[in-house]
Amino acid sequence: MTTPKKRGCLGCSFPILIIVAVIVLVIVVIGFLSGSIGQAMFHIDFPSWMVVEKPEIHLAAPHLFTIFGFPITNTMLAGWITVIFLVLMSWIITRRMKLVPNRLQAVFEFILGWIYDFCESVAGKENGRKFFPVVCTIFLFVAFNAWLSLIPGYGSILVHSNGSEHELLRGANTDLNTPLAIALISCVFVGYYGFKHIGMGWLKQYFNFGPLFRSIGRLFKGKINFMDIFSGFINGFVGGLEFLSMLIRIISFTFRLFGNMTAGEILVLIAAFIFPLAVNWLVYGLELFVGFIQALVFAGLTLVFATMAVASHEAESHEELKNSEKEVLKEGT
Repeated sequence: MTTPKKRGCLGCSFPILIIVAVIVLVIVVIGFLSGSIGQAMFHIDFPSWMVVEKPEIHLAAPHLFTIFGFPITNTMLAGWITVIFLVLMSWIITRRMKLVPNRLQAVFEFILGWIYDFCESVAGKENGRKFFPVVCTIFLFVAFNAWLSLIPGYGSILVHSNGSEHELLRGANTDLNTPLAIALISCVFVGYYGFKHIGMGWLKQYFNFGPLFRSIGRLFKGKINFMDIFSGFINGFVGGLEFLSMLIRIISFTFRLFGNMTAGEILVLIAAFIFPLAVNWLVYGLELFVGFIQALVFAGLTLVFATMAVASHEAESHEELKNSEKEVLKEGT
């Protein structure tokens, strides 16, 4: 007995595919006609809820209200929502852990396991275990800041404050203060473990004036060696460059995340204004990917710099240290 062959595509029958295609086509047509280009060409009156007003781009986060004299912005509210969301999800998933996990627990375990394996592959088993909590927290906070801001309501719910209208919620990553705060936490985290593992020797890479002072001391004793003095100046100058690179690292962390997330928000607003309903899902998919990449870059670079900080600068030569840095950066990317 032969079974009849299934007809259709992707496991669906042709009538269902035709219905889906018609629905998609209707959405595309309505989206085009209700957008700014369609309105300029055909002047069709649509209900107000279907027409997206011209977006107003502003970088500064407005103050909505104050708590004990402390100003609260819409990006701060969004950041708190991200923290509350992550805490609640962690509590819901872990309060009844099962040996055979359900789908939500399996996804949660997969994400944490993947980040943990990434930490071990870059920093080693011992250091990876130590760095995992901070690196994982940075990754989840940055990623969910970006993803939650794509939910309808972020940017569309307006409130009146200080005599003008503002968004109630706005992605925390689009406020310069949030990336700066995460970058400072990352820098403090790297410095803490560097100082903890190496001690005062970790500071020598930034303040390496010992050879210069020793050569000047020998100069007063009548032992003149201009090469020692010159090399001492070079060591001090290189230390200054290392300290400058640390400051530049904070700036780079901050503006990389802020620039990419702000550009993504502007892209979503413009796409919704020009072609609502039709291309939004494409832009949203792109922003989901960008949010993941930015979280991975921020957390990954924090992990790489922490790994480099705990490496002994006294046990390796300058050339060996450079080679180890290249290997860590290669693994991190």
